[in-house]
Amino acid sequence: MTFPEQLTFSWVSQAYENGMTPYELLDEIICRAKRNDSKNIWIVKPSKELSSSYIENLPSDRGKAPLWGIPFAIKDNIDLAGVPTTAGCPDYAYIPKKHAFVVKRLIEAGAIPVGKTNLDQFATGLVGTRSPYGEVHNAYQPELISGGSSSGSAVSVALGMAAFSLGTDTAGSGRVPAMLNALIGYKPPLGAWSTGGVVPACESLDCVTVFTNRLEEAELVNRIAREYDTDCPWSRHYEKQRKKLPEKICLPVQEPAFFGRCAEIYRTKWHDAVDRIRNMGLAVEEIDISIFEQAAKILYEGAYVAERWQALKGFVEANPGKTLPVTEKILRSGAKPENTAAKLFENMHELQRYRHRTEELLENAVLILPTAGGTFTRDEVRKNPIETNSLMGLYTNHCNLLNLSAIAVPENSRDRCYPFGITIFGLSGSENLVCAMAELFLAGESDTV
Repeated sequence: MTFPEQLTFSWVSQAYENGMTPYELLDEIICRAKRNDSKNIWIVKPSKELSSSYIENLPSDRGKAPLWGIPFAIKDNIDLAGVPTTAGCPDYAYIPKKHAFVVKRLIEAGAIPVGKTNLDQFATGLVGTRSPYGEVHNAYQPELISGGSSSGSAVSVALGMAAFSLGTDTAGSGRVPAMLNALIGYKPPLGAWSTGGVVPACESLDCVTVFTNRLEEAELVNRIAREYDTDCPWSRHYEKQRKKLPEKICLPVQEPAFFGRCAEIYRTKWHDAVDRIRNMGLAVEEIDISIFEQAAKILYEGAYVAERWQALKGFVEANPGKTLPVTEKILRSGAKPENTAAKLFENMHELQRYRHRTEELLENAVLILPTAGGTFTRDEVRKNPIETNSLMGLYTNHCNLLNLSAIAVPENSRDRCYPFGITIFGLSGSENLVCAMAELFLAGESDTV
């Protein structure tokens, strides 16, 4: 059997129809993982020991399981029963007795977990280099960063070791790796997917996300994964809505900032994407995006960072030297004396004003920005870990603070040199607009490539 470079749902399902077995697919995934071992993608690697029980428990009737035999990877801050969860820190590891809520739903739909993926430690980073398990290499240019914190999850899909993967997103971790590895990155609004069984970063802002090769695959996983979880205090009900195009597309009135060695390449790609958007026949309005920039600053420059410290201070203080220095520096910034309760309320009130204005701006509309304005080599990030990481979040950090839904899509899904992408943002109740806009943008790719 000839396996494709990437595993799509349709190819896997058709291969099963033609006689392939899940074990044959698993053998290929194991071989690919071994070939790519130097890329540091996995913390718990694909193996028959891990996946066999799930294969044996597949229903005999494939029609009863919409994800029957579809292999997926799990970011290692999300629980898979009986398998260690490390969050990128070996000394933090524990073995969960049950699956995370979303993992359970996907397995019940027939999906097969194949491994746990590497990440920026404690999901703190957007670069994919902050891990004691090694720096995750970009899928196509190993000297470049893979993006984080869901680094291994994205690369596992890009290199055909999973048909989809779960990540998490607090500040952009489900979107930046999607762009840098030419994937779809789907981020639901807060609480649409349960975070039960997920190691918290900023608990009130965390989302579970999915990486896929195709939009319709992400939409299918979204339909299966989302469900109200009575045991998760952050779980929310969202009304299902029919997909439809927005009445208006909002674009930044000023050119976004681009950075790094491929700044000019990305600038050109952004303008090409904007031209494509303007030719779609929808109303376009240029807006001042400063409120999104101001909201983004609250995540790390305000008192909100104290939530990260609150979640992990017990472990960090009880285990000196067991957290990476750069990770501990960021976590401990939440303990600064100026991060008072008064400061937090000040930030919350400021953020509420931004949310109120955002609801006005994006009523029946979507906002489109670059997913990131550049990229770096892994060596550049090693030499300047804080600034490079901050730049990667310029167009992502505002999203969960404002409770927006978002989809990161490639500008050119066939670009293996310098993948670039846009992110389509909508209000929490406007995923239908975001999905319809993503579908229209992707449909125009063949006309421009």
